[in-house]
Amino acid sequence: MNADFFIRRPILATVCALLIVLVGTICIPLLPLAEYPDIAPPRVSVTANYIGASAQVVESAVSTILEHQINGITQTKYLTSTSGNDGTSQISVTFDLERDVDLAAVDVQSRVAQVEGRLPEEVKRTGISVEKVSTAFLLAIGLYDPDGKYDTQFLSNYADLYIRDALKRVKGVGDVIIFGERKYSMRVWLNPAKMAQHRISAMDVVNAVREQNVQVAAGQVGQPPMPSDQMYQMSVKVMGRLKTPEEFDNLIIKTGKDGSIIRLRDVGRAELGAEDYQTVVRYRGRANVGLGVLQRPGSNAIEAVKGVREEMARLSKYFPAGLRYEFAFDTTRSVSESISEVLRTLALAIALVVLTIFVFLQNWRSTIIPVITIPVSLIGTFAFMKLLGFSINTLTLFGIVLATGLVVDDAIVVIENISRFISEKRMGAVQAAREAMREVASAVIAISLVLVAVFVPVAFFPGTTGQLYKQFALTIACSVSISAFNALTLTPALSALWLRGGGHESGHWIFRPFNAALDWLRGAYGWSLGWTLKLKVLAIAVFIATMGATWWLFKAVPNSFIPNEDQGYFITIVQGPEGVSLNYTRNVLKQVEKIFDGIPEIESTFGVA
Repeated sequence: MNADFFIRRPILATVCALLIVLVGTICIPLLPLAEYPDIAPPRVSVTANYIGASAQVVESAVSTILEHQINGITQTKYLTSTSGNDGTSQISVTFDLERDVDLAAVDVQSRVAQVEGRLPEEVKRTGISVEKVSTAFLLAIGLYDPDGKYDTQFLSNYADLYIRDALKRVKGVGDVIIFGERKYSMRVWLNPAKMAQHRISAMDVVNAVREQNVQVAAGQVGQPPMPSDQMYQMSVKVMGRLKTPEEFDNLIIKTGKDGSIIRLRDVGRAELGAEDYQTVVRYRGRANVGLGVLQRPGSNAIEAVKGVREEMARLSKYFPAGLRYEFAFDTTRSVSESISEVLRTLALAIALVVLTIFVFLQNWRSTIIPVITIPVSLIGTFAFMKLLGFSINTLTLFGIVLATGLVVDDAIVVIENISRFISEKRMGAVQAAREAMREVASAVIAISLVLVAVFVPVAFFPGTTGQLYKQFALTIACSVSISAFNALTLTPALSALWLRGGGHESGHWIFRPFNAALDWLRGAYGWSLGWTLKLKVLAIAVFIATMGATWWLFKAVPNSFIPNEDQGYFITIVQGPEGVSLNYTRNVLKQVEKIFDGIPEIESTFGVA
């Protein structure tokens, strides 16, 4: 690239820089915001329900069949499955990081469809769900009634009808899970003694419910072709699915040869209850219902939480009297704090870089040019982050902080050389810029290529580690590349316009002590360099010792995948012995709540059993 082209056209160089800043500024609000890059491998969950079956039956009749069919899908890492005594079969399929989760879900769905005919009728009737799993919890919401007027069944259904769907429509929300969900269901209780008296089995009751609790299309009366005297055509309305316990109690289970009829109420009873009582949720010591909000992959976590809070504030205006909600915990609080700390560090780094430039160059005109190139390189990096599919996270911002000191190097090299031509050879600014760029243009390109060659290979690390540090490395590489472009275009153009002859302000009394110390340090370095060249064996020995100490420190310092940081909340898992009742678990949960209530720093407790 010929630097004279931009030296003669400073407006073009300025427009190029403004265009970079404009595109980067537009991309900043479009980038997802998170604490770390998305390093969790994509997962797809397959859930089936075999009502009334034991874990062993579910394993042999459902889970094993599905596992054999799903196994072998492209880029599958591993499968895990659980079969519960409640009849639930859940298979989790984990894929490689490079696998597109949408295509993976389609592949799993087609494999499940191929084997669906081999599954029990009860499983096919309830359906098999295939869903993308998102493990990124944004926040949890506790829905409760402080006066105890509403039970958990009412709270669960209110959340299902009026809250869950509204929150799913919020931008950035992937899914909403109701903890302690109590879906309305008709529960049939049978008396074994009465069933034995009437010689009725449980399967007789199941068949009666299946045959009589149906939606029937009864047709029409008077439908063509019809007699000429037919005046009306009417649809026939018949009783469809049963809705009340009384209607279920009247179900005919068996008829005797003498015309006697045995109904459901003769061998049991029906009541309206919840489909599942396996989970109990407590918030602030009260039985309640919890809502867990999960993030959609690639979305802005902070914006999603902001939207959820606004939506809950809107929905709360229509809550029944006495119904309340609170945010139990918010995982984005630590994200906001982390990013705020990084931004403060970035501002401090920029201030230190500007101060260092001014102290060494000792000329405000020479200082302001690198100061202009810093935001061009940093803001322009966000455009490349958007192009590469990155997010604004702790690692990318840390890369920008580190790049702050690197992006000014090219500009400083150019400005110092131009200033040397102006002060020592008494050239004009334009002529000095041309001569200086002929000397350092290739050096600027070489410096940038070396820095890029240091960081780009990190982006090709395999596995989760490579996924974690790829954004960090490429962020720095993009910043350095933009810096090199500015050093060849904007910096010489501005230097030719702003720099003046007559040297710099180094004669001012403020800089005299610093210049004296710098001259002494330069002389000391030259003296030490001369002695080092004379004592080459000693220098090599010191170098080897330094490398050995570095290796020892590398082994001695503890290592970890991601540094531990305070997230603002902690999770405690208490596991009871196998086979304990739900009441026992509820009592244990109450005892744990009492322990936490004695700690004043804890804002709230959210317990699920």
